[in-house]
Amino acid sequence: MKIGLLGFGTVGSAFYALARECDQTEIARLLVLEKLPQVACEQTTDYADIVNDPAIDTVVELIGGLHPAYEFVTAALKAGKNVVTANKQLVCACYDELIALAEQNGVALRCTAAAGGGIPWLHSLARLTPCDRITAVSGIMNGTTNYILSAMTDQGTDYADNLREAQRLGYAEADPTADVEGYDARRKLVLSANIAFGVSIREEEVPCFGISGITAQDIAAFKRLGLVCKLIAHAELTVKGVAACVEPVLFPVSGQMAHVNGPDNLISLKAQRVGVQSFAGAGAGGFPTASNVLADCLEIMDGCAPFYVRERKPLSVQNDGLRQRYYVRTADGTDSRLLTVREAHALAATYKNNQQPFFMAAVAEE
Repeated sequence: MKIGLLGFGTVGSAFYALARECDQTEIARLLVLEKLPQVACEQTTDYADIVNDPAIDTVVELIGGLHPAYEFVTAALKAGKNVVTANKQLVCACYDELIALAEQNGVALRCTAAAGGGIPWLHSLARLTPCDRITAVSGIMNGTTNYILSAMTDQGTDYADNLREAQRLGYAEADPTADVEGYDARRKLVLSANIAFGVSIREEEVPCFGISGITAQDIAAFKRLGLVCKLIAHAELTVKGVAACVEPVLFPVSGQMAHVNGPDNLISLKAQRVGVQSFAGAGAGGFPTASNVLADCLEIMDGCAPFYVRERKPLSVQNDGLRQRYYVRTADGTDSRLLTVREAHALAATYKNNQQPFFMAAVAEE
């Protein structure tokens, strides 16, 4: 396989190293802003050199963001080249379009590293769908928030202090909004639900409530109740379609979720016949993520289908039927309320719009 590589950051450089060690892959060209002396392969600053090269059969996109990644990826698919990407934002925003382009041009599109980092999560979902009916996907899908919540629980320190430490360690970006407000986890959830259920749901329909409003006092209150807080992305099939959300959830201190610490992920599926299966490991990082990118390339070499699943039935997100108990904290104090997911997130939006103190967390059923 001859590869055109886009991006030489943390994941791109790790993939470059892995691909050079693999006797089945060759980095034919690397797209760069300026030439890198430490790179042995041919380099170019013009993407046309990659998309117009008939010897390159696969483009690996690791630059991230919507633009110019969208233009590069669509051009590659239209030129009859396979695409492997770790770009959850791009695949989530352009899900139907990118899959259709891969199908129309007889090439493959793979994005296993876009959800779960080094965990082969999307691949595992795709392997199970022909054999069983997956009814729910759920779990810790963002390492940044899990690190912050773990540190707050262990040390009793404030959110802001632990966010700064996460940034220092490289777990959080300079602008952490996508992580701490749940948007990163939402994109991973949308990809997971789409593949698991054979549907196409829209990112903007999935409500998010993040952890930026949590306090050390909240954590102390949870500890007194024998509970631990985690940011959870959850989607399930219902009689109305799909229920989905991203929100803090409280788990018993003795439970499995409570013991997932630091930047690790733990993601689970529930299926009719096999029951619950869980996948844990590094949800980010250069070499863990790059290993899934390389695995996607090798799967394409083995002659995989254009995408993980063929079906992508358009469905809207309906959160009226999912009712659970919530811990709610406002300026007036704390209380427990039985709410639907829709009601809870509408309440959160009201307080946010009015710039009033507010935090909520669903209480997991034991």
